[in-house]
Parts: sequence; structure tokens; C-alpha cells
Amino acid sequence: MNASLRIALLSSLGALALAGCGGGAGDPAKEQDVVAKVAPPAGKSWSQVVSFDGDGVVMGNPEAPIKIEEFGAFTCGHCAQFAKDSHEELKRDFVDTGRVSYKLTPFMLHPIDAIAGAITKCTGTERFFPLADATFIEHEAFIAGAQKPQPGIEAAMQLPPEQRFVALAKGWGIDQFYQQRGVPAATIQACLSKVDNVAAIEKGTNAGVEKYKITGTPTFVINGQVVQGINTWGPLRDRLRTMGAR
Repeated sequence: MNASLRIALLSSLGALALAGCGGGAGDPAKEQDVVAKVAPPAGKSWSQVVSFDGDGVVMGNPEAPIKIEEFGAFTCGHCAQFAKDSHEELKRDFVDTGRVSYKLTPFMLHPIDAIAGAITKCTGTERFFPLADATFIEHEAFIAGAQKPQPGIEAAMQLPPEQRFVALAKGWGIDQFYQQRGVPAATIQACLSKVDNVAAIEKGTNAGVEKYKITGTPTFVINGQVVQGINTWGPLRDRLRTMGAR
């Protein structure tokens, strides 16, 4: 991953960079005592408690004894499959018990990841996870515009940064994807016109690579430790149960 977002965006105009997407086999752990459930705030479920946290967004009990962080790229098919398999069960059986919090830190494999990450974060905490889920679960629709040559992309790359990302979002159809899911066009334009919003996704990516030596997505970190060899829901669910969330 280049240190400069401008360099990364100028050098990533080919096919989707999905070579960094995927992982290996399971990683056993010793079974631990059952963790007690924690009651949510009055009138809410824990999955409705969402806040910005550093480079990502966290859902659930901020004091949960088991804290998951996913470094996930919106263009990554393996990340999309994880979301499809996990999103209901993860919230219902783990986050809503107060035992587990879940943080998603958008990761950049392709310029589209930086644009999508910026838009989803710009919508705020109430909309972030519904839009992130939609992006992953409707993966084929989301990346459709980037899977074939698009007129205007090269020209968009020559624009000043405050215009470039708006034009790229239009060229790849990313703006339409989010508008169709309730994000106003004005919100998208304002978000992408502020280059810091896009650069923040690269910043989070670089920080994750530096801290956790991330080489592919999704990468999961539990209580500050990378979960080696697990990139699908079944094995991660088993790990959570082994840690006492059962």
C-alpha cells in the first residue's frame, strides 16, 4: 500500500485489486468460562449502540469483554461473504448479549474502497452499519461499474483532489449505488469534496498494516490480537463461543 493516497489512486486504475482478499484455515483455542450477559441501556439493544472509534466504527457494549475488529475492504468478495453469513447472527447472538463488540475499520485495496469508506462514514453512526451491510451483501451491484472500462475515469484522475473523488464515484457508479439506498447526492458530493474524508480510509489502512501486519482481508483482531487463519464466519463464531460467548 502506497503511503500517498494520490499515488495509490493514480496507480490503481486496472482490475479490482482483490489479490489481498482471503485467508487460510482455522486456529483452535482453549475453551474458557462462559461470559455473563450484560443488559443494554434502557430502550435499546446493544447493536443500536454505535460510535466512531479511531479509524473505524464500533457497534455494541463499549466495555464488552470480547472486542472484535474487522479490517474489511468493500471491494473484497471474502469480506462480502463474511457479512452475508454473519450479520444477523453476530448481532443477535453476540453483540446484543453485551459480551461482544464489533468494530469495522474500512480497508483500502482499491480506490473504490476509499470512496465507499468515506461515504459510509460521512452518513454518521446511525447509517454506517446498514450501509456497510448493504455494500457487502449487494457486492455484485456495488462493484458492477468498476468491472468494465468506464469512460471518463482517466479524465477524472486529472482533476484537482476536491473534484476527483466526486468524479470517480460518478464514473464507477458508486454515487448511484448509495443514492439508491437513501444517501442524498448532496451528502455524497460534500463528503468526497473534502479530501480528508477519503484520506482517512488510507490512514486507517496504513495504521492497520503497520500495527497488525495485515496482508489480506478480512483480517480479524480480537482483544488486540490478530486471529490467524480465520476469515469466515463459522470459524470466527466458534472462536467467540470458545472464548465464553455461548
